[in-house]
Order: sequence, then structure tokens, then C-alpha cells
Amino acid sequence: MYLIGLTGGIASGKSTVAKRLASWGAVGIDADQLAREVVEPGTPGLAAIAAEFGDTILLADGTLNRPALGAIIFSDASRRERLNAITHPAVRRLTRDRVAAASAVDSHAIVVYDVPLLAEAIAGGLVTFDLIVVVHADAVTRIKRMVDLRGLTREEAAHRISAQASDADRLALADVVIDNNGTVEATLAQVDALWTRVRADEARTVEESDGTRTPWSARRG
Repeated sequence: MYLIGLTGGIASGKSTVAKRLASWGAVGIDADQLAREVVEPGTPGLAAIAAEFGDTILLADGTLNRPALGAIIFSDASRRERLNAITHPAVRRLTRDRVAAASAVDSHAIVVYDVPLLAEAIAGGLVTFDLIVVVHADAVTRIKRMVDLRGLTREEAAHRISAQASDADRLALADVVIDNNGTVEATLAQVDALWTRVRADEARTVEESDGTRTPWSARRG
């Protein structure tokens, strides 16, 4: 199995890149989707969130009121840390399960783990990536996208950007950077080139004597 860690700031275009890779045959695992699963009605995660933040973050049908919760955590770093302490361990468990399941189905699968908090995943020993891809767009572009496409105010958009890792921190992790400041066509062309590169790399990858894979970032020199 070849595991790609895909990350990027909010509104950077990460989903566009993930979808393109999936269209080429990659197995996608979306950390945001896993985060939704661990707070579905009846889960321990949702119960813990309601206990921490109050019943006002629940809708009438018992589901999570995401805008209400977002208004709290994106303006208060300490509350955001409390939420992360509730949800992240559960997401990590699901991630390991999904990666293992993909490998069990096809030991040569190319898996894309789409995750905003990639640095945290690495630091926590969640998984070992063969390649780290960062989708990059500047803050001005990202704020405009959130205002135009998501209906946020400029202040709300700026809060969401400041709540995440800095561009410099993300780019420092990158083996490959997809520049998404331009047209969709330009971005997809970069993704297609990346796929060709990954397929070639996966094909020539050899297992070390102890059975572990040497990440591409360690072999590229």
C-alpha cells in the first residue's frame, strides 16, 4: 500500500485534488467525514460535546448544530482545544481502521488520507506517509472563496484561517506542493502529473529487509 497524506488550509482546494486522485483510482479517506461519523446521534462523542458546550449546540432532531459550534470554537482557542480532545482520539481510531481495511482489500492500493491537521497526525504517530502533498492557496484567495462560496463574512473567514496551522508550517512538511491560486484546469494538470509520478514510484518501490516501506521523501535524494 502507498499512503499519501493530503493537506491544505481551509478553502485551499484540497477536496478538488482529492476528487481528482479518486477519479484515477486512489482510495480516499476523508478525515472530515470521519469527524462527522464520531459525532453522529447516539455516539459517545456527541454526548461529550453536549456535556461540554451545552444543549444549544444540538438541533431539534438531536444532530450537531455545526454553525453554532463553529461560532464558539473558531473564536476561542481554549474551547477549540476541548473539542479536539473529545473528537481527535476517536478519529484516529477510525483512521487506523480504514487504512488497515484498504490495505487488506488491495496491498498495492494507493490511499489518500485527506486531513486538515496533518502535522498533528504525524506527531501523534497516527500513520506513516509515503508522500505528503500540500494544496496551497494564499490567504486572500481563500478568504474570497469562503465569502463567495460559503457565505461567510471576511471576519469569519479570517478567524477560520487563523485557527489552523500557518502556511509556512504546512509547506515545511510538503514533499509536493499543488499550487491552487490559479484556474481549476491548472490545478488538475498538477494533480495528473502527481498521479503519474506516484504510480511510477509505487511500481518501483521495494520492501526493506524488515518488511517496511521506505517513504518517498527519504528516497528522493
